[in-house]
Formats: sequence, C-alpha cells, structure tokens
Amino acid sequence: MSGAVAGGGVQSAGLGAAAAGCCSSLSGAGSAALLGGGSGIAGRLPSRVLEHIFSYLELADLMNCSHVCWHWYNCLADENSEVWRSLCARLLSEEALRSDILCNLSSYKTKLKSFQHALSSHDCSRNVYIKKNGFTLHRNPIAQSTDGARGKIGFSEGRHAWEIWWEGPLGTVAVIGIATKRAHMQCQGYVALLGSDDQSWGWNLVDNNLLHNGEVNGNFPQCNNAPKYQIGERIRVILDMDDKTLAFERGFEFLGVAFRGLPKTCLFPAVSAVYGNTEVTMVYLGRPLDG
Repeated sequence: MSGAVAGGGVQSAGLGAAAAGCCSSLSGAGSAALLGGGSGIAGRLPSRVLEHIFSYLELADLMNCSHVCWHWYNCLADENSEVWRSLCARLLSEEALRSDILCNLSSYKTKLKSFQHALSSHDCSRNVYIKKNGFTLHRNPIAQSTDGARGKIGFSEGRHAWEIWWEGPLGTVAVIGIATKRAHMQCQGYVALLGSDDQSWGWNLVDNNLLHNGEVNGNFPQCNNAPKYQIGERIRVILDMDDKTLAFERGFEFLGVAFRGLPKTCLFPAVSAVYGNTEVTMVYLGRPLDG
C-alpha cells in the first residue's frame, strides 16, 4: 500500500498482509489447533472486520482464505460483496466493467475468474496483442502470417465453457478451438493454424470445417445449409475433460459435439486469425449449465 493512505488504511493493509500470510502458512494440525475448527481466533473476527481486511488482498490470497475456516468461507461466499467488488475495481479495466463484454457474468467473483482465464498476452503470436480491456485480442496488419493466442489457464479435468466472438472481418480463415501448450501460435501464410497439427482442434468459422492434425474432419454444424458466422455473434465453446469432448453453442442453440476422444492432457482455449486489425474477444464463463 502507498504511504499516502490514511492511518486506518495502513493498519488495514497490514491486517490484510497478515491474513494472507496466515492463510498461506497455516496447514494441517497447526492450523486446526490455532483456528479451533472456526471457533478460534479467526472464527471470532466479526464479518464486517473480515470483509474490510479481505478487500486489500489479491485473488489468490482470497481463494486461500476461503479454506481457512467456515467463518472465513461464509464471509467470502457472497460473490457480489464489497470484497469482490473492490478487487474487480483494482484488477479489471473500466471498459471491461462498463461495456457488455462481461454481460453474461452475474457476479464480481465470476468476472474476476474470467479475467484469470482470459487470452494471454504472453502466450500468443508476436503479431497480436491483448487490448487494455484484458479480454480482446487485436491482430496487427501483417502480411502472409496467421496468428493465434492461448488462454492463460488450461484444463485437464472438469467441464468448462467460454464465449468467443469476432469484432472485425474474418478474412479467409478464422478458427476457434483448443490447443496444447506445444501447439504453434504463429505460422507463415494464411492457413487454419488451429487444427494444423495433432496438438490443436479447431472450427473454421469461414467455411464451417472442423480441423485436426492437418485434416478436415467434416462440416460443422452437421446440417444442410448451415448458416455462416455473423460478426459480433457469440459462440459458446464447451470443453468436457471428463467425457473428452469439445462442443459448440450459438445463441441458445446447441450445435453438437465437434470432437470426441480428446487426449488426457492440459488443453487451452485458443483462437487464430489472419485479417489485419481484426479483433477477437474471449470470456470464460465457468462450468456450463446443463439443459
């Protein structure tokens, strides 16, 4: 914290650091003895005091704090509390919070989680960058290059959903899908980068082809005269690492399973684009809703 913060703020920052240290260092029998199963020191702190302290912590520390005792867990259970709101204000851009980018996320905590899973500015082609909103990829107008990006976090278990949409022309190739850490995020020429090898799986929105290992795996969705993708249309990607499948939704319509038999490895959300100055936004939604 800055030295300009008033005395009370400095004290709270110190308490916040102490709470972070407590939740990261306490473990096993030692923590059980000190915390008394929620009836010890931590369990006796009033909720309003805890919320004030927690508002100074970072997201990883808050996740750890939720495991300290039931009292702390219940204090952090309200996903729209002042704790999560203040962290959103610190970490997320004003554009992300005020625009409709996160309109399908109902709580501050889910917005923070989405930011954690956004496209990575460190795991992408040198010809793209992530805009200040933290969620949108911008491809620079580089000739004869296909450029992609992976999400910050990959998945090896569980079910996960995220939305992707183009905010500019698709060009000749525009692919969404998943990739391992070994998949390339840049290549020469204008090609379907995702799906060009055995490390990635993609759906080319331009011609509705499914791609993997350099081969076309058929059309998608599997229906006559499937509509073409419209700019701004949100596509929901559903990765099921338990069933090893990748599926897609458009609007409220389930389009079907695109890939089956995915490998038991860490898979990342990914996109690849070819059109200069086009933009692609990805928002992680969490566990998909059934039905």
